[in-house]
Amino acid sequence: MTITMYGISNCDTIKKAKKYLQDNNIEFTFHDYRKDGLDEVLLTTFIDQLGWENVLNKRGTTYRALSEEQKQNLDAQSAKQHLLAAPAMIKRPILQYQGQYHLGFKAAQYDEIFA
Repeated sequence: MTITMYGISNCDTIKKAKKYLQDNNIEFTFHDYRKDGLDEVLLTTFIDQLGWENVLNKRGTTYRALSEEQKQNLDAQSAKQHLLAAPAMIKRPILQYQGQYHLGFKAAQYDEIFA
């Protein structure tokens, strides 16, 4: 059973998700976009599984730094380019478990995933 969590290590939500897994003795690998990188193949997998609109974090400062024109003209291709250039814009965490991808963290959500 391989579990991989994708995100950025200084993210508060990532810290909560890691703590949940550790507290429940669930072994996982952490892939930090800043240290381990993000390539187009991995991002395409996220988008294919979860949808680009869901993967794009519109609440973060990186997204808010985009110009109004960039925000208005977002589509699957432009979003992918923005996410590759600034992985901090990816909603976190993305958890890969048993061939499925799960977005975000809530304890109840993880309870269901690992039931």
